[in-house]
Amino acid sequence: MRFFAILLLFIGFICTAQQPVTGVVRVAANRVPLAFATVTSENGGSVTTDIDGRFVIENPGNSTYFVISYTGFETKRVTIVEGKRHYAVELAENAQQLTEVVVGGESPARIIMREAIRRKPQNDPQQKLSSFKYNLYERLIVTAHPDSISDKLDSLYIYEKAGRRFEKIDSSDFKFKRLIEKRHLYQMEKVSEFAFNREQGLKENVQGTRMAGFKKPVYEIISLKLQSYSVYDRIDLVETRYRGPMEDDALSNFTYKILDTVAVKGRNTYMIYFEPRREKKKKRLEGVLYIDMETYGVAQATFRTRNIMDITSSHYFTYEKDLGIWFPENKSLKIVKGNNKEDIKILGETIKFDAEEATNPNRPKEASDFVYIQSDSRNFDKQFNVPVTIKHSAVAVEITDEATSQPDVFWNRYRDTLDIRTAKTYASLDSIVASENWEQRIILGRRILNGYFPLGPVDIDLRSILRYNLREGIRVGIGGITNSKFSEIFRLNGYIGYGTQDGKFKYSTGGAVRLDEFTGSWIGISYTDDLQEIASIAFATEPKRFKILDSRPLNISTFYNFQTWDAYIDSQILAKAQTRLQLSHSHIEPLFEYEFSPGNGQTYRQFNLTTALVAIQWNPFSQYMQTPTGRIETEKRFPKFTFQYTHSIRGLFDGDFTFGKVDFRTEYEKKYLNGQKTSFLAQAGMAVGDTPLTHLYSLRPNSRDKETIGGRLRFAGKNSFETMYFNEFFSSQYVIFQAKHGWRKFPIYGKIKLAPVLVTRFAWGNMENPGQHTGLPYKTLEKGYYESGFELNEIYKFIGFTAFYRYGPYHLPQFTKNIAVKVSININLF
Repeated sequence: MRFFAILLLFIGFICTAQQPVTGVVRVAANRVPLAFATVTSENGGSVTTDIDGRFVIENPGNSTYFVISYTGFETKRVTIVEGKRHYAVELAENAQQLTEVVVGGESPARIIMREAIRRKPQNDPQQKLSSFKYNLYERLIVTAHPDSISDKLDSLYIYEKAGRRFEKIDSSDFKFKRLIEKRHLYQMEKVSEFAFNREQGLKENVQGTRMAGFKKPVYEIISLKLQSYSVYDRIDLVETRYRGPMEDDALSNFTYKILDTVAVKGRNTYMIYFEPRREKKKKRLEGVLYIDMETYGVAQATFRTRNIMDITSSHYFTYEKDLGIWFPENKSLKIVKGNNKEDIKILGETIKFDAEEATNPNRPKEASDFVYIQSDSRNFDKQFNVPVTIKHSAVAVEITDEATSQPDVFWNRYRDTLDIRTAKTYASLDSIVASENWEQRIILGRRILNGYFPLGPVDIDLRSILRYNLREGIRVGIGGITNSKFSEIFRLNGYIGYGTQDGKFKYSTGGAVRLDEFTGSWIGISYTDDLQEIASIAFATEPKRFKILDSRPLNISTFYNFQTWDAYIDSQILAKAQTRLQLSHSHIEPLFEYEFSPGNGQTYRQFNLTTALVAIQWNPFSQYMQTPTGRIETEKRFPKFTFQYTHSIRGLFDGDFTFGKVDFRTEYEKKYLNGQKTSFLAQAGMAVGDTPLTHLYSLRPNSRDKETIGGRLRFAGKNSFETMYFNEFFSSQYVIFQAKHGWRKFPIYGKIKLAPVLVTRFAWGNMENPGQHTGLPYKTLEKGYYESGFELNEIYKFIGFTAFYRYGPYHLPQFTKNIAVKVSININLF
């Protein structure tokens, strides 16, 4: 049996001290599940049935009955029998069934929703109120109801020609049930203050956070957006964004139907069901809105999507009479196993689902089928229209050092109760995580993703250990940077490498001092003696993600040597931006036949450059979290923008040339719930003045000029022109556009899978003053360069292949020379 497991850390499950009442509601005539029927217990609590007609009354209290109602059906009262926890109920249709009247071409539900959308400025707290703040307590657990799991012991047999032979007793369900009865598999808690004003927006300040087993939380997990804050805009469910039924254009995207009229906290509401008009099943969001009959504000909302995960999100509100609005009171989220055949990503890691239903849909349910994730939050200490000043408003979430080490007395102020299972979960997982050293493993994994291996006070730079290119051959070396164990405010960095083919050492050394902790500002200096690909396009703020194999450099043969002094400042002082200011002095020696004649009567084979650089990586739509260890981009939203300006000054520190370079890049990416992804990249650059070829643009070519397709068979690069030959084109101005669309991976045979990606690329370029550059023959791109093809990545494990075709004005006479077939290598460590 396969357990439903989150490789996040380990995980745990929930069970309340009181046994819940569960059931299913169906239509009596055809036994079809009845979604969104209202189930009200004797004590006044109410829930609605889900899309499958199921319901759970978590805390029935002393109720002796519950009532089920639905417009157009007979109301039914069901007696709660002692010891019975599950009820199958059938409702008969009412002969006086309500039929919606169409008025002027619109149903009553659409008329109500049109008015509700029109009145959003009077009902949405973020539009009506000038300011507010409140505190929130949130708890997330991964759990299963013990009573749902069988505790019987099964016998396993091996079937042979002569009959079956007893193998062993299968006690996995029994052991799982006993585990769940004692504790949850995982849990985490959080206490936050939310503050809002119209000028600065909404911010969350985390006052306390606790993750079972961890002394310091995994901030990437805390930052995940499982539910929307507002119901009046787009809806977020488990890191996926959906169109919302209260958006301005919702009437064109959703259909609505009145289900009932019910009282919510003493006020009459319309119970309106919504579902999308055109969205595909994979991105289907439906649910129920409770619209106040007087104010047309949302009094309660339930959102449901069922695909690879079955997700139900409920929002509850309290009517603030003095303000005339419904304000958020509490939220709940439940995630259960959905209809899927492959692993899915959630909570930053992988939940493994049993796919046996694909071949045996009627198989008996196993313990893993009952596992679910439950998140509940409640708001308190609410204040409205009071003076609210938000510090660091560009950061959506801020966590202080104190938040990660709050004592039990802090948590006890906010918990309703600390039941025995919850207490045992913390104690047990704290012990397990410590014994298995999971906390250090996660820290190690995070460092490796950034290209470093921690070794005491030094993080070893994994990128410096082994490389290969056609000039140096195999390059071996070592490098690193000091970490916080060395110092919180000082850091040293450096590397040394040796090329086995060119027989030369390359090295770098430097140091920096931290100017400000919150903005991550550092001022530093370095000296580097190394090689660089000619006319390469590099942005100083581009993150240097680690790859076990960076395949494109394997094909590069043309370099220049640079000996450079750098003085720089790195900072995140600008909102949602990474900034670098840099002053450099370099001695440049091209390692190929080249002469530069800038027009001053001199010819240069080697030269000096003194440059000033300003670079900004700006992600205006992303959300950020400030943690004690730095700033994290928690919601990567697009488009993203990169700007860079470089200015070379003649005469300053013996600089030989004056020129300027402006570079720009924008990226857009859209991911779909069904696993598909569309992305666009646009990039441009312009060099003005006396710019040597080493610092112009070659547009990332990735093909060698060989006669046969097999002779050009190499490794594919990232966002490279696979059919463009190295050193074939150079430009002083250029524009690049790339579009990609990828499909989800699907199996072909055994472990062989395909994830096709269609790609098309375009480039235009121009060369000002081509006569200044001699020694290296090249062409220009005034007519436009085109290539299209496909990628089949990770066909078997991390190996795939790509194929591209070159067409348009620079199509080559020999047909096969326009074709590029490459091996793709994609190694994902985590």
